[in-house]
Amino acid sequence: MRARLSTLWIVVMFTMLYADVLSFLNAGFLRGLMAGHAEGVPVTPLLLVGSAVMVEIPIVMVVLSRVLKPAVTRRVTLVAAPLTAAFIIGGGSAKPHYLVLAAVEVVCLAIILRQAWRMNTSPAVNRPAG
Repeated sequence: MRARLSTLWIVVMFTMLYADVLSFLNAGFLRGLMAGHAEGVPVTPLLLVGSAVMVEIPIVMVVLSRVLKPAVTRRVTLVAAPLTAAFIIGGGSAKPHYLVLAAVEVVCLAIILRQAWRMNTSPAVNRPAG
């Protein structure tokens, strides 16, 4: 379960990155960034810090899903996945490449949520061999 969650977070992380890389290949988007806005939204230091924090969530979850106890992993994941989905949907674009990649991200996040919800969080009981 830990490896599965971690792997899904890696998929989300790289897909988010690739969506941004593809956006940078659009000359109009780059001109807008050079003028200080991203699709009409002013690029401010606060926006950049907020975006950095939101992008950091999947990066940190790659590690946390492997090292935290199952009960803690479950709680953290049930917060991190919806926050990440809100960032993807709310901060996204209507460009076709972004919609495709955002759909992949949201599906992965739904799987992550499902896995976390169904995660066995009860402590393992040591049974005598016998």
